[in-house]
Amino acid sequence: MNELLLDDVAIRRVSVSDMANNVYLVTNRKSGEQLLIDAADDMPAIEQLIGSALGDAVNPRLIGIATTHQHWDHVRALAQAVAKYPVPTYAGTDDVEGIAEECSVRISTPLAHGDQLQLGDVVITAIHLRGHTPGSMAYALTDSSGQEVIFSGDSLFPGGVGNTWKDPERFTSLLDDVTERIFEQFSDGAKVLPGHGDSTTVGTERPHLGDWRERGW
Repeated sequence: MNELLLDDVAIRRVSVSDMANNVYLVTNRKSGEQLLIDAADDMPAIEQLIGSALGDAVNPRLIGIATTHQHWDHVRALAQAVAKYPVPTYAGTDDVEGIAEECSVRISTPLAHGDQLQLGDVVITAIHLRGHTPGSMAYALTDSSGQEVIFSGDSLFPGGVGNTWKDPERFTSLLDDVTERIFEQFSDGAKVLPGHGDSTTVGTERPHLGDWRERGW
């Protein structure tokens, strides 16, 4: 998926770097307000992504940059993005220090579980998923068409949860959070847009939760 056009929002994606990091741009089609999710790398590609959305609204303009988690491969272009677009920045409270260490950007708006970002009349909710990093956040919205979309960072992928480096406590924490805060809250049709690679749906992954817990990763 490089483009998803819904009633309220347009979602565009570009894959950057040799790690295939996904950078997402969400545009409110009515107000033109935009949120960039994960300025991972390759600032020219990010600028092209923003430029590609000029037709998604009458007056598109970036109003925020959200980061899913502190790992270096997700913040390599964050300092450049903030310099070019001096807008509020968002990330999980427990990853703010790590982001500052990785790229010298001080997040302006630390987030807790359940905090909301307003993109015009569209609400984007922060979902704290503990385990891949202490402050990993997914970002979720529900379009007026009924379509739910979850930007899951590196906490949920097709086929399993994110890397917890064979730490049983971290794995259990992440799988518990993903189960309770995503699979028990969203419908099977909810789209999951991860930090790397292809998208999936909650319904596609739901039958495998027990298998993931049994295998331990």
